[in-house]
Amino acid sequence: MQFIADFHIHSKYSRATSPSMDVESISKYAKIKGISLVGTGDFTHPLWLEELKQKLKPLGNGLFDYDGTLFMLTCEVNNFFHSGGKLKQVHNIIFAPSLEVVEQINELIGSKGDLSSDGRPSLKMPAADLVELVMGVSKECAIVPAHVWTPWRSIFGSASGFNSVEECFGDQSKHIFALETGLSSDPKMNWMLSSLDKYALISNSDSHSPQKIGREANVFDLKEPTYSLLLEAIRKKDREKFKRTVEFFPEEGKYHYDGHRIHNVRFSPEESIRNNNICPVCKRKLTIGVMHRVAELADRKYGYAPPNAVPFVHAIPLEELIASVRGKGVGSVSVRTEYSSLISSFGTEFNVLLTAEPDELRVKAPADIADAILHVREGKVKILPGYDGVYGEIQLKEEAGQSNLSKFF
Repeated sequence: MQFIADFHIHSKYSRATSPSMDVESISKYAKIKGISLVGTGDFTHPLWLEELKQKLKPLGNGLFDYDGTLFMLTCEVNNFFHSGGKLKQVHNIIFAPSLEVVEQINELIGSKGDLSSDGRPSLKMPAADLVELVMGVSKECAIVPAHVWTPWRSIFGSASGFNSVEECFGDQSKHIFALETGLSSDPKMNWMLSSLDKYALISNSDSHSPQKIGREANVFDLKEPTYSLLLEAIRKKDREKFKRTVEFFPEEGKYHYDGHRIHNVRFSPEESIRNNNICPVCKRKLTIGVMHRVAELADRKYGYAPPNAVPFVHAIPLEELIASVRGKGVGSVSVRTEYSSLISSFGTEFNVLLTAEPDELRVKAPADIADAILHVREGKVKILPGYDGVYGEIQLKEEAGQSNLSKFF
């Protein structure tokens, strides 16, 4: 049974999140996207946890059901602490096998931060202490560092990160078996660090609105999805069961390049280096992006693939693709109408983007949309890279060109 999972999302109780991120809407949009399993997100928030208890049906295997959509208990927390005389902030995803385990975790971390203030709470405790606490509650739990290259609040971030997993988690590193790539990097970039070969790479949407669910995801093939079998497939990087990840083109992520949003300064790493990482307008420090930071830590050339690596494919969310082709805004009436028509014809968004045969696309979709989808599958995409919190701009084109990544690395 092949299915797609998005483990990292947020509820309506997280800051800067749509009020529509409730169980009903999450389930509805997961079906539209073709997502079979989603993380609950935010299980530390008391109101969200109560809603989950009321609406989700436990299946007895660590997963839950709502109207045909599977849910897994997950949350993201922000650990803030001092290390080496500097303030560090690292986001981590917690996976839990049961509501009972969740309640125990919440009780223990409640003294470290206000769990009711945000669905993604800030906890005044080192990341290593969080791992020790969670694993002390249940060895079936898992902790995965989130969006590991984002400049702020990530394990390798340029602003407050570390240079290795071990530097961050110390002797608790033994419990870390996976990393989340984040929107501004893909596995190929992470493969440039030999120190990361032992970790599985997962990809999730980190969605704050229903429409963004599944913009990155993970594809599995299991006889029956269960909590333990899913984590085992990830841990072992079992390519028979963990088939692939679905990735943003990293250039589209909002922290791929360096820059300074206030003054519209978008720099490649080479340009930043020439300017001493300083904004030429205001003379303040640039936000150093993911591409630059990966290059700083890399010990391999871009293009290397470890022999046991789980493969990946790039995709552009369908609504964004339509908007780019039509020259319209995402969310505009005409784009939404065409999106709905394609979903009606193909069943799900992932069917359109990834699995429909070219002949079927050309029959059921407008010719220019079909061409765009096939170009994306072939990597024939140009993207003006994102920087300092600004998403990249998609520029679909007929012929494949040299990517920003291969030019720099």
